Amino acid sequence: MIEIAPDDARRVALRFAGLLSTEPTPSRARAASATRQKAIVRTMLGELGAVQLDTISVLARSHELVAYARYGAIRRTAIEDAYWHGHESFEYWSHAACILPMESWPLFAFRRRHYLRTGERWHGAPRKDLESLLGTIRDSGPITTSDVGGAKSGGEWWDWSDSKIGLEWLLDVGRVVVSRRVGWRRTYDLAERVVPAHLLHDDLDDEQCAAALVAAGARVMGIGTAGDIADVHRLPKAAVARHAEEAGLIPVSVPGWPRAWATVEALDWLSVGGRDRHRTTVLSPFDPAVWFRERAERLFGMRHRIEAYTPAHKRVHGYFAMPVLHRGRLVARVDPKREKGTLHAKRVTFESTSRASIEGTARALSEAASWVGAERVVVGDVVPASASSALRAAVHP
Repeated sequence: MIEIAPDDARRVALRFAGLLSTEPTPSRARAASATRQKAIVRTMLGELGAVQLDTISVLARSHELVAYARYGAIRRTAIEDAYWHGHESFEYWSHAACILPMESWPLFAFRRRHYLRTGERWHGAPRKDLESLLGTIRDSGPITTSDVGGAKSGGEWWDWSDSKIGLEWLLDVGRVVVSRRVGWRRTYDLAERVVPAHLLHDDLDDEQCAAALVAAGARVMGIGTAGDIADVHRLPKAAVARHAEEAGLIPVSVPGWPRAWATVEALDWLSVGGRDRHRTTVLSPFDPAVWFRERAERLFGMRHRIEAYTPAHKRVHGYFAMPVLHRGRLVARVDPKREKGTLHAKRVTFESTSRASIEGTARALSEAASWVGAERVVVGDVVPASASSALRAAVHP
């Protein structure tokens, strides 16, 4: 059994999440052309395998933040174009609602079959004439729900219209694909018009899909437990043990961890060594580096929770607290709000009040403000209060 030190496991996690390199930092991507930037983001999506989507946008949307965390001030329009144009990716249920590289379409055949067998989604069985919906798309081209009566029946946000339920069902079973977003609304098109012919099949059986997704999840983790690897595409943990050998994974021991596996690439990378080049940045709470809370706590010692749906008076760190990554550690949490030309750091909670942590957090705030076009940073509450003056001085030297 190969033993991996916890610090090395953390380094591997950052390296294979795209947040650490032994090469010069990719921040120079900001100076590249829009075409080059789109190619960079598409490469990132292929390496991560899934980028989670979320409706919350306080600094930027989560899928934009994932690219920003890795490449700095890359154009937001280039990020959007990389995801939504060119039919090189699609939306589907992976870790959650995610953008996925198009080549992974066949690997989700097991999930499409699951929905077909159940005959319904969480809103119940579709009531709309599905062939009529398909005919509308076939005749009119890609549509949004507004083209077929709207997304809601008139009540709360979850009270979907029959058309919305029908379109989402067709998405679940692979008859339609979300080809792009318009004003954050999904645009649905026929699968055969979006997915290349050589990928448009459900030929892989459930175990073949699981084996391929275990291998894909392990590549993103580098080193991970069954829960870590399974969580990438929300597989049963038993699938990891069942397919670990087939996926070429090597059993390793990390002190304080449950049973774990590593990829050959991760072990090779550790053996080479070299100087680590770290990113200093804010992370979306839905970033692949931290989206599995149990793993993030094991790696970084930070117990992080989303408080967006917690009543305001019960929040500890803020509505959308974002971890701050500096020198390979999570040193603070920032709850941001962008308002006109100002980035408000409504609450900053430090894990460490060392000078490096405070200066790193100030740098992360200033760079994020510049990226979203904010001209200044205003710091609100700071915990502990003793770090307040130092942070404010570092933000406004």
